[in-house]
Amino acid sequence: MKLLDRIQAKNKPIENKEVEQNNPTQIPPKNETVNVAKTIEKVAKSNTTTKTDESKQQQLLLKQNELKNRLHKEIINQSKDNDLEAIVPQIDQMAIEMIKEDDTFRGIERKKVVDDLINDITGFGPINPLLLDPDVSEVMVNGPNMVYAERKGKLTLTNVNFRDDEHVLQVIEKIVSPIGRRIDESSPMVDARLPDGSRVNAIIPPLALNGPTITIRKFSEDPFKIDDLVGFGTLTEEMGQFLDACVKAHLNMFVSGGTGSGKTTTLNVLSSFIPNDERIITIEDAAELQLGQDHVVSLESRPANIEGKGEISIRDLVKNSLRMRPDRIVIGEVRGGEALDMLQAMNTGHDGSLATGHSNSPRDMISRLETMVLMAGIDLPIKAIREQIAGAIDVIIQQSRLKDGSRKITNITEVQGLEGDVIVLQDIFAFKQEGVTPEGKVIGRLMPTGVRPKFYERLESSGLHIPPSVFINGTEWDK
Repeated sequence: MKLLDRIQAKNKPIENKEVEQNNPTQIPPKNETVNVAKTIEKVAKSNTTTKTDESKQQQLLLKQNELKNRLHKEIINQSKDNDLEAIVPQIDQMAIEMIKEDDTFRGIERKKVVDDLINDITGFGPINPLLLDPDVSEVMVNGPNMVYAERKGKLTLTNVNFRDDEHVLQVIEKIVSPIGRRIDESSPMVDARLPDGSRVNAIIPPLALNGPTITIRKFSEDPFKIDDLVGFGTLTEEMGQFLDACVKAHLNMFVSGGTGSGKTTTLNVLSSFIPNDERIITIEDAAELQLGQDHVVSLESRPANIEGKGEISIRDLVKNSLRMRPDRIVIGEVRGGEALDMLQAMNTGHDGSLATGHSNSPRDMISRLETMVLMAGIDLPIKAIREQIAGAIDVIIQQSRLKDGSRKITNITEVQGLEGDVIVLQDIFAFKQEGVTPEGKVIGRLMPTGVRPKFYERLESSGLHIPPSVFINGTEWDK
């Protein structure tokens, strides 16, 4: 055999009849082949339809943005000669005329375009409807395509979207500019407030990896009163009567709790008990308190400028407030060295001061205060710090947010003094949880512990009578 024939014979497939007999190739029936072909054809058509729909949606979105941009330019041109508020009612008619002139705009949701534009001009962009919704208590923007809202203590994802990161940044700038704050890459975090007092925190890239992030905690235009908190189940009427007497008797009170537990709301309600003839100095990072008294001076801290100068801290304001002849000092939140100045003020004749702080229990609040005093940079013995705390604070109000989203005052605790090296605390009222319903609602009771506070005689001497039955353990209130 020639060499070429041997190579061809070697490369030729070996036909193994036995293998073919044992593993015969199964040829599908004709009808099955037809069904498979039809299925493939349907999938191909479906994919084509999906791509076509996506393409149409993208084109429609581009047209919506084009119409919005044209309207915006027209509004800017008209605002040179007219008041902006007078132009806003005309925007819808302007959109109708533009759609008539350009057939490519037909099919666009005109109302959505107009509403979005009005929100951008007169409000805070796409989140404006959420800010106007009285049922929404918190708004959280996690980048342009994810906006959450809190309703009745529960977070839900909304269908609100921004165009892009730049759109979110424009809204942040609109919030912070009027109050003299700034946000940029050199200063990518900012605390601010809305005109109605709602608290705002914003953080942007490179720190926020998901895009510009906004957190807004709303406050009611009409501040909550004690009756509102009783209606919500935050506390009972008897507890409200007791707290009212404590404020009017010039006791120093501290509201503690976790994030979103309602500390500021409770502080606002406590502040409303202060008589109208007293001079009140409020000190906050971002002014949120809404006091109804006439003689109120609101102070707000200031961050450093772009050169790192000009910062005015809460501690600086506390020191300055002592020279302003205050009857009451109300501190929005104590979180650092200002704790030492606050305690010294409480111990040197400024009775009736109010403040809030973050903690999980009254005992934890005492420990945190010790730590914050040390942050003032003065090396004081622990016992001296505890003597300051025990002598300054009379009542700690612990506020908690329960698993079902409800907010309750879980402890009203008296600071009785120092025994040895330990600060003695005694609960006057407490919340006792008894279970959870199948729907997840917490079942429990707000009740007195049966102990009458040591400062009861001080209340009586101030002309504030509280029936002893309020403190009897046998009296319980369902909430």
